[in-house]
Amino acid sequence: MDKFLYGSGHLTCSTALAIAKGLVRGVISSDVRDKIDQSASYVSKIVGRGEVVYGINTGFGPLCTTRIDAGQTQLLQENILKSHAVGVGEPISDDLAKLMLILKIHALSKGFSGVQYNTIERMIWHVENDIIPIVPKQGSVGASGDLAPLSHLFLPLIGLGKVRVKGNVVHTAAILEKYGMAPIQLGAKEGLALINGTQFMAAHGVIGVIELYRMLQNADIIASLMIEGLNGSIKPFFSELHELRPHKGNRYVAASIFHMLHGSAILESHKHCSRVQDPYSLRCIPQVHGASRSAWFHLKDTIEIEINAVTDNPVIINDELTISGGSFHGQSIALPLDYATLAASEIGNISDRRVYLSLEGQTNAVPKLLMKSTGLNSGFMILQYSTAALASENKGLCFPASADSIPTSLGQEDHVSMGSVSGRKLLQVIDNVDKILSIELLCAAQAKDYHQPLTSTAALEAIHESIRQSIPHIESDQPMEELLTEALKLVKSGDLIALHAQYAAGDIAAELKQQFELF
Repeated sequence: MDKFLYGSGHLTCSTALAIAKGLVRGVISSDVRDKIDQSASYVSKIVGRGEVVYGINTGFGPLCTTRIDAGQTQLLQENILKSHAVGVGEPISDDLAKLMLILKIHALSKGFSGVQYNTIERMIWHVENDIIPIVPKQGSVGASGDLAPLSHLFLPLIGLGKVRVKGNVVHTAAILEKYGMAPIQLGAKEGLALINGTQFMAAHGVIGVIELYRMLQNADIIASLMIEGLNGSIKPFFSELHELRPHKGNRYVAASIFHMLHGSAILESHKHCSRVQDPYSLRCIPQVHGASRSAWFHLKDTIEIEINAVTDNPVIINDELTISGGSFHGQSIALPLDYATLAASEIGNISDRRVYLSLEGQTNAVPKLLMKSTGLNSGFMILQYSTAALASENKGLCFPASADSIPTSLGQEDHVSMGSVSGRKLLQVIDNVDKILSIELLCAAQAKDYHQPLTSTAALEAIHESIRQSIPHIESDQPMEELLTEALKLVKSGDLIALHAQYAAGDIAAELKQQFELF
């Protein structure tokens, strides 16, 4: 199994997810352990000198001026976990909670947080044994870190809270007893180091990067299929056009779709037709999908800076210098998360327009409502109602959470990022867009059927054949629920993306991946 070095390696979104899925093992080298031990020793020296340092021997937030006796250090650190574990709502997924653990391990292993090695070691034990803390999804304002969710995440370290083991939710105390393990005895600053940080927001960002990438890849593939079905033109995807307005995302989308369409007999069949130009939902795919792709590039870069950063407070530089700053404030990632939410929503908007376009009956050989016998049959008409509803729902979710700030902590924390809400909204919008794309997939495949016996490129023919293995051509009204479920499975699975990469002429998928610095 491949290994990742916590504290010294460069963590990427894909590597973090691979660790969470058990495909890569995260380990701590002897050099990193030395840094962790040294940082903990700095805290011990500060306590020994009696120097007043926030979070080590003071209260928290507005209680930062309240001095705490050295003998009460452990109770202080345990109390912060207990008092801050006030999250509400349904639990986040195990993948997200596990990612939070992985991101926190990596951040604490940098050696600037003053935690004990055995605390980090226990966190690694949770990851490797799939003993995942239960973390409610609501309650963080994304400023002093994700205080509430991180408190729930780390209650198990002191024997409290609940964990999920093999699908069952159990009390931590029972699990520790089963394994013959004792709760961790937290040292000075440790409780604060555990809950100050952006790992809830950042974990949503990691999943957002992975899922948005998959969604964007699917959007380009499905749009290519729709271009064929509606006799669209390949010219808007020529590189000569995009070199004159060279936005990175636009160039990527144009190149990808050009290579999917180039050589199609369907496109060649109407090369000299009287249509001057296509509607925007076809012609402007590079510009619209491309802008969302550029937002993805920005999100990926920002999240990967964040997950390799130290985000707790105070930061222990050495035994003479501790800095109480604002590295836990989520604004740096809240704004890109909101931007990515809008970018995802726009893919749903233009996909809905292509669905509508496919129903109009303005394309040669493609019947109105995508069915030859209509009147008695409604055809695909009502599918667009669903895409319209989903697109509208997404618009309501696009108000940026980071535009709001409600002061907390008796005014000590008087500006907050609300990035936790940004992250949750991003994943919700992506899920909605997946559903819109699955409906476009149904419509595009149906439209393409009417051009037979003309064929497309090898990649699109293979993709169309794959769709038809589970979703038949439809010539009369029938319940659509099972077909929608199958289409959504194709979109969520990534199978179409893998198929496209397999058939892409001249290894264009690999070239694009390298040229545009994807995963």
